[in-house]
Amino acid sequence: MTPANIVQKLWNYCNVLRDDGMSYGDYVEQLTYLLFLKMADERTKAPYKQKSPVPDEYSWPSLIKKDGDDLFDHYRHTLEKLGNEKGLLGLIFNKSQNKFQDPAKLRRLVVDLIDKEQWVSMSADVKGDAYEGLLEKNAQDTKSGAGQYFTPRPLIQAIVDVMAPKPLSDPACGTGGFLLAAHDYVVRNNPNMTKAEKTKLKEETFKGWELVQATARLCAMNMLLHGIGSLSASDAKNDSSRSLPIIVSDSLGADPGDRFDIVLTNPPFGKKSSTTIVGEEGKVSKERDTVERGDFWTTTSNKQLNFVQHVKTLLKQNGRAAVVVPDNVLFEGGAGETIRRKLLQECDVHTLLRLPTGLFYAQGVKANVLFFDKKPASETPWTKKLWIYDLRTNMHFTLKTDPLKREDLDEFVKCYNAANRHSRKATFSEKNPDGRWRAYAYDELVARDKASLDIFWLKDESLSESDNLPSPDIIALEIVEDLEAALAQFREIAGDLNGNGG
Repeated sequence: MTPANIVQKLWNYCNVLRDDGMSYGDYVEQLTYLLFLKMADERTKAPYKQKSPVPDEYSWPSLIKKDGDDLFDHYRHTLEKLGNEKGLLGLIFNKSQNKFQDPAKLRRLVVDLIDKEQWVSMSADVKGDAYEGLLEKNAQDTKSGAGQYFTPRPLIQAIVDVMAPKPLSDPACGTGGFLLAAHDYVVRNNPNMTKAEKTKLKEETFKGWELVQATARLCAMNMLLHGIGSLSASDAKNDSSRSLPIIVSDSLGADPGDRFDIVLTNPPFGKKSSTTIVGEEGKVSKERDTVERGDFWTTTSNKQLNFVQHVKTLLKQNGRAAVVVPDNVLFEGGAGETIRRKLLQECDVHTLLRLPTGLFYAQGVKANVLFFDKKPASETPWTKKLWIYDLRTNMHFTLKTDPLKREDLDEFVKCYNAANRHSRKATFSEKNPDGRWRAYAYDELVARDKASLDIFWLKDESLSESDNLPSPDIIALEIVEDLEAALAQFREIAGDLNGNGG
């Protein structure tokens, strides 16, 4: 069965459960619990013959043999019991709840849909892509807010292609898009790995942090289905979070001590953080929760600016990063200016990809991908040139009718020139004013107001004469995006006021 067929089969049943009040997100979570139990049971049979991490009394066969209220009660107890386990079991089942309202519908999902497939024997591509399909459908359900952790896969693929990853970290991993794409890249480009190298790739190469337990659960399952991590019984006995590919915590809370060759991440959108960071200059804001981070350049409650500083900390010397950041990181004054100037001085900030709107399920987001390398201490700035690719001006994408495709990023990948980025060639010139790729020298950057990196040069066709205006549907879409972005900011302000007793 193809991934599309499996997704359609599972998703059709979701429409039945919607009538019971179960959200798309709830449905994907319930599938996650049941798929894990089914695969753990399959692993106990030939040819695997592995010991299951799941106690017998809560195993898949114990579910299959029950019906009606007995099944309902047993499923609830199973979730409670496994949620208290250590290691991978605890990560998948922690805080899990039975969201079914009708025992008959639970029985149908268990017996008619999941039990009839052999999930472990499917290739990682088939079952992994099927789960990815469910996550994307879930992200499209904007009412649930699920899209906040779903980065467009074509964008991830292009970033991974130019970064050519090996071991890496994602401090805001969501459902694991960057980690999975990096894993696929390594496998595809290293077809002759030894057994030891494959084991290391599977169990030691990737690390992710995720603040939201439910999202971490989806990420862990997504990685398992793609062949990263292990279902073995030893995982269940191991209480060290360091053995797991996903850690559930606020990655901004502290320096984890780990250092990585590559960090790829799309931190959560939204300006304010519930935690204020205390930087090296010792300033503390008025918010109640503070975290001392001597490794940070400055204090700010802006989450994205803190993530940029955190990524710098996570990198090994000469380590490389690609971080998705909203526009405010490029131009904001105060802490933003301090961080940009420090970043340009202490790191090689070599590439900026300006992204079009219409890519993210968080509507109205204007974002970029910032690429930089961490460097040792130096009296002279490490950044020599910042190359900018403008994929935003006069580019229009929508999530459903005209989504971003990987080929839309082909020119950027070619211009990036990962094989030798020091021999890049601009496509912009006086003879070609529509070229989307050009460089700015360090002196030009720091001379700009607030060292702003919010740079554009292409003529915006929407600002030209009326007969060149975009089509009405594009104008309407942009208005909707701007309104939704403004509403999100108002909700944030309202939340701050409520939190402060206002």
